[in-house]
Formats: sequence, structure tokens, C-alpha cells
Amino acid sequence: MSVAELAIVNIAAYKFVELDRLTERREQVRELGRKLELKGTVLLSEEGINLFIAGSREAIDKFLAELRSDAQLSDLVVKESLSERQPFTRMLVKIKNEIISFGVDGIDPRQRTSPKLPPEQLKQWLDEGRPVHLLDTRNDYEVEVGTFRNAHVLGIDHFREFPEAIDSLPASMKDEPIVMFCTGGIRCEKAGPFMQARGFKNVFQLDGGILKYFEECGGDHYDGDCFVFDQRVAVDPQLRETAVEQCFACQMPLTVKDQSLPSYEPGVSCRYCYQSPEEKQRELLMERRAAIHRVTDPLPGSIPYDNRRPLNVPERFAGRTLIDFLSEWHPQIERETWLQKILDGHLLRVKKTSEERVSPEVIVLPGERYEHLIPATIEPSVNADIEVLHEDDCLVIINKPAPLPMHACGRFNRNTLQYILNEVYKDKYLRMAHRLDASTSGVAVFCQTRDVARFVHPQFENREVKKVYVARVMGLPQDDEFSCSAAISAEPGEDGLRTIADDGLTSETHFTTLERFADGTALVEARPVTGRTNQIRAHLWHLGLPICGDPVYLSEGKLGTGQTPSVDDPPLCLHSRSIRLVHPESKVPVTFEAPLPNWAVG
Repeated sequence: MSVAELAIVNIAAYKFVELDRLTERREQVRELGRKLELKGTVLLSEEGINLFIAGSREAIDKFLAELRSDAQLSDLVVKESLSERQPFTRMLVKIKNEIISFGVDGIDPRQRTSPKLPPEQLKQWLDEGRPVHLLDTRNDYEVEVGTFRNAHVLGIDHFREFPEAIDSLPASMKDEPIVMFCTGGIRCEKAGPFMQARGFKNVFQLDGGILKYFEECGGDHYDGDCFVFDQRVAVDPQLRETAVEQCFACQMPLTVKDQSLPSYEPGVSCRYCYQSPEEKQRELLMERRAAIHRVTDPLPGSIPYDNRRPLNVPERFAGRTLIDFLSEWHPQIERETWLQKILDGHLLRVKKTSEERVSPEVIVLPGERYEHLIPATIEPSVNADIEVLHEDDCLVIINKPAPLPMHACGRFNRNTLQYILNEVYKDKYLRMAHRLDASTSGVAVFCQTRDVARFVHPQFENREVKKVYVARVMGLPQDDEFSCSAAISAEPGEDGLRTIADDGLTSETHFTTLERFADGTALVEARPVTGRTNQIRAHLWHLGLPICGDPVYLSEGKLGTGQTPSVDDPPLCLHSRSIRLVHPESKVPVTFEAPLPNWAVG
């Protein structure tokens, strides 16, 4: 490429000098850069100036003439290179505490710095094989692009780590000649005095850094290119832009070889930041575990709050009074209690833009929405040991603990799996694909989007999903393989329970005996063909093998209550072990499995 085609002049310069009127200087430099259409960065500090600027030849010359008109900057030394395109995106002028961050008090290059070694003299020393230590003061990612042959590398990610890294140098180096170098020399201005203060007696700094060495000596004794802090990323010993790119994700410079690796995906990853799908999944699940802990410690329902429970009027209650509707819709609450709630203003009729108190005798209309206000609500404790088993762009697979309701119901609103996941996944709304009883643990499937839900829900509705449960039952099954096809009531009875009924819904479950225990219990696998409410529990109860810890389907054919057990009660020994469905993206069957709980072992 000809010089004529390299129309952009890039300059780098710094000077440690006592500067005043920083705010005024900033505005002057900012206006000058805008006027000359320059781009880059200028750092101003009480300790001096540091700049990287690019623009046309005429604009750069005018800019430097204006800066050097200030007596304090009249001898500002500049390193130049040419490029085809503008390597900066905007003009920044900043006031900083230091023009190069070091973080060590008492290091002032205006008062003291190490001797400067001209590039040609360093080349001569290296040509002669003179014993000298070359010390690279730059960051690791800069060194990766190129450095002097046999240079000592400190292994630092930021110049602030330099002081600690110096302590790792061999003590013998304190009496031996050391030539420090960096990109343009500014870091060495502070590194040199610091090393001298630490007892290094023979320290030099390469005058003008690598860029000046390239300008005067080319690439002799240097391997690779030089990283620069602009969109060129790196320049070669002829100060021309190279093919080195910078990773969008981690900002590491990438050689041509780096860019040829499978791990490099422009705008996504490179060999430094690439993670395998398995690594990404592990990291994501760890982040979710931490987020769940933050949301559930303390439990969201343990802090008193005003609970507003929705009440939507069904068609069949049209023309009835509010008190009649409430008494029949929720008969577990006595009519007198509902009446008192209405009189206390705890029943509100909600409209699009307002809400209002109502009387017990107001006539309700189909589709109307009321809210039941329960002030200072504190919910019962639940088991919040929720584990995300798998997550991708379509699905979130949960290992649900027990007891924990899936969604708002009865005494639970915030202490539910859905509420907790809503808090963890604040930027989206996960849609549950199916339901597990509050007392049942194991695999639960959630959909990331509405479209995914439209694909997954029919699989559950059409019985295409393969579900496998394990249960610990009271009693020892006679057979290793057995089934139950007893019909289950379509609606709950007055006690809210579903039972075996001749006129009920057709139901079918297949069982396998996995292990028989000495205490008279057994571990069985259950594979429901149909998906009726409480199907596995009711079928095992009907077979005389009630599930251990079940508060509803008791031994000897007795029924208990439908209330969710507390965290202190013995667990219901029913666990959703695995679910197999067709994945929405790949369109191939996938199986998700949850570890067995303690009660299933031994």
C-alpha cells in the first residue's frame, strides 16, 4: 500500500509536567479536536498529559502546533504511524488522577526517572550479545502479540499489578543491567523509579518504547507485532496495521493463527474465552443456583405483605350477589367470614384504571374481576432447595423440592416455584408445561417463550411425554411388574379429594418393583399412561400400597386431608424421576432426569 493511501496520521505522546487549569485545558483540547475533526483520547492530570490521536496530516500538525504553543508542552515528543482508516471512534478528553494508572504514592517522574536508553543503543547491545535483562512491563494480552526475544515477562493483567510482580524477580537481578520497555515508554517512566526504590541499581528504560524502536531499528531482535490501544489492534515493525484482530467478547488480541482456530467465532468467542457447551451450562447453572439462594433467603412469603388474590366471576354466577358468589365459589371460607371481609373493605372490584369497595349485595357479572385483599400475609414455610438441572433457549428444567407448590394456591402465593422463578428470571416469564403436587419432588418443565409453550403443551395433552416416577410404598408388591386401570373421579369431592370411582375418568399406570426393604416398604417405579390428578397416589392406594408420608391416601383404604404438609412433616415419598419429550429446537426426543432423594436409597 502506498503512502498516499495511508491518509490517516496516528500520533502517541506523553509528558510528565506540572499542569494547572485542567478543566479549562480540557475544554480547549476538546474544542480543538472537534474543530479539526480528530478522534482519539487525551488524558490530562496534574502530573502531565498522555494522548493517542488520529486524523489528517494537516489537522494533526495544527493540533500539535496549538499544544506546543503552551510553554509547558513546547517540547512534547510525538511518535507517528500511518493507517488507511481512522482507528478511533470518537474524541475523548478526560481529567484523571494519573495519566498512567500505577497506584503507588511517591512515584513522580517529574522529579525522578530512570535513565533512558536510545533504541539504536539497545539494538547495538543486543547485536553484540551484551548481557542484559529485557523486562516487559506490559500486560499479558499485549505480550501475546509480540515482544523482544528472550524478554522477561511478568505475567500481569494490569499495570497496577507491576509493583507486586517485581517482588518475584530473582534477587541477583538487582545488581545486573535491566532494560525495561513498554509500548510508548510511559509505563517505564513510573516503573523505573519504583524499581530503583526497591533496590535495583542498574535500570534503564527504552526511550520511546517499542514504537520508537520500530521507527528507528525495525524488527531486529523482536518477535511478532506490537499491540496498540485502538482499532488497529497491532502494528508491525514497519508501523503498519497488521491482521491481528481483537475478540469482541474478552478483548484479547488474536493473531492470524488464533483466528483460524475452531474456538474463534467473530463477535462471540476466541481461544481465550471460548467455553464448551458443557462449561457454559455448568457456569449458567451455578449462576442460577446463586440467584435462587438470593431470592429465597429469606423466603419471599416470610416477610409480611398485602396479598391480593384474584377472583374472576364465571358465567354460571351471572346475576348472583357478591356474597352468594363468594360463599359458593370458595365454600371452605364461611359465609360470615366473607361478609366481614367485604364490610372491612378487603374485597375490591377491579377495573382497568380503578378499583372500588363494594357491598355484599352487589350483583356480579361474568368476567368481572375482584381482588381479595389479605393484609400482613405471612405464608407457611416451604422447601426452597430448588435446582436448575438444565437450561437452554427453549426450556428450563427444574428439580422441584417438596413441599413447594408449583403456583399460587390456598395459603401460598409468594412461596411458590412460579413466583421464585419469576424473581430469578426477571427479564422473562417462564411458562410451566405441566404440574406436580406441592408434596411431589422431581423434574418440572418450564418453557422460555410462548412459542415454545405452544410446541410443548400439546405433547403433554396428547400423552406423548414419557414420565417416570419413583415412590416408596407401604407394603411389599407381590409382582415385579403390575398395572392399575381403576377410573379416577373427574371432580374432587366435598373434601377436595379425588378417589377411585366406577364412573370416573379412564386411568392407567404401569408399575415396576425396584427394591423391597426389610422394614416392609418397597421402592416402585411408576409410568403413568394417562395424566389424571393424583393418579399415581390414588392407584397405589387402591392397590393397597399407599405412598409413605402421603397425608391424603392413607393405609387400610382410609383418606386424610388434602392440606399441603409442612416442611417439618415426613416427606411424601413420590418423585418425578425423568421426563422424555421432543425438544422444540432440535425436534428430537430428549430425556431430563433428577437425582433420587434420600428416602429412595436404602
